[in-house]
Amino acid sequence: MRGILRHPVRRMERVGLRTGLRWKVSAAIALVAGLVAIVLSLVVHNAARVSMLDNARELANDRVLMAQRNYELNRGRVFPYIKVDDAELPAALREKVERGRRASDVSEHGGTADIWAAVPAKDGHVLSLHSHLPDRSTDMLQDLDQALVIGSVAVVIGGSALGVLIGGQLSRRLRKAADAATQTANGETDIRVQEAIGGVVRDETDELARAVDAMADALRQRLEAERRVTADIAHELRTPVTGLLTAAELLPPGRPTELVLDRAKAMRTLVEDVLEVARLDGASERAELQDIMLGEFVARRVAVKDPDVTVRVVHESEVTTDPRRLERVLFNLLANAARHGRPPVEVTVEGRVIRVRDHGPGFPEELLAEGPSRFRTGSKDRAGQGHGLGLTIAAGQARVLGARLTFRNVRPVGAPPGVPAEGAVAVLWLPEHAPTSTGSYPMLPASGGS
Repeated sequence: MRGILRHPVRRMERVGLRTGLRWKVSAAIALVAGLVAIVLSLVVHNAARVSMLDNARELANDRVLMAQRNYELNRGRVFPYIKVDDAELPAALREKVERGRRASDVSEHGGTADIWAAVPAKDGHVLSLHSHLPDRSTDMLQDLDQALVIGSVAVVIGGSALGVLIGGQLSRRLRKAADAATQTANGETDIRVQEAIGGVVRDETDELARAVDAMADALRQRLEAERRVTADIAHELRTPVTGLLTAAELLPPGRPTELVLDRAKAMRTLVEDVLEVARLDGASERAELQDIMLGEFVARRVAVKDPDVTVRVVHESEVTTDPRRLERVLFNLLANAARHGRPPVEVTVEGRVIRVRDHGPGFPEELLAEGPSRFRTGSKDRAGQGHGLGLTIAAGQARVLGARLTFRNVRPVGAPPGVPAEGAVAVLWLPEHAPTSTGSYPMLPASGGS
């Protein structure tokens, strides 16, 4: 989708902790698994303890009934573990037994379970048994708790691993979709987000990819239609404007003729610039490459264009580029510096880098943030000179050359942002190798440093 974005794609930076989807999903699954494991462990522990206490209580009842029968058959003889009229018998149990009922109870004291069983004898005495939870049951309960802890840890670890796998898969698909969308925004026409994410599983990511592809197609079609309309209008205007200029040149000399000629030339320049922008947006331009000595080329062209501009060659370098397009970029940067900046204008060549600096108020903040935009000048009331096409054309020609064009303002070292700039610098970075796939690409984000 070459040339369909008017402004560069800016990366939004959010303040705060940034975590990946993989770890969020893993943490969520681990948290849920941990909560479920804790709840199940508590339920199992309590159920096992209640079951053991019930068994111990039933055993105590059986033993005290057996002791009752022995007591009544052997006339007062009791087993060693049976007490008669035990003073420590709980009052509630004693009241039930005195009413002729068999009773038992389990109570907790300091983490120890006290098991009581009592039964009335025919002679009015109370036979009772006081015992605790058997050591074997306690050991079994401790082993069960240990197994539950190990199982809970294993569940949490397994849940975390599963979360990493699931979240990683989803995160990879989303990252592929984001990379493909970024490439599409940067002008790669053959990139499809849905094909980039791949995979056999179909989920919401595929729906997102289809929506992004559909949006890119619609945006491409709309911008292509706008480009064709703009190119057609400019092309249709070229013939009448040329005729108007020719007719104006035939007028008798005088101030009115000069005004008409000046406006006709300005209109012809505007029409030619609009046509050039349309061609660059159409990605049909190709560079005609030649080997040149960059420093010598720049010095010679600048001397012809404006002898007052200072050219300094720090390091000479041989480059493979299109001289005509490079000259167009250079002249547009010089024209912008002369129109909107203040002298002296300086050009520096260092290797494959060309810097054009003036000492004016600097570039507008919108240009530094979003890059050049057609028909947008530094004057907010649009009363300034130019139509905002010069830098747009320079950026487009730079893309055809495979180069990078950046803009920044010069500010005093350590000065706060509100301090006015001391000049503007446009930097053209020519590629190290000759471009093999040329065409119009949206400009890279401009640097706004000092």
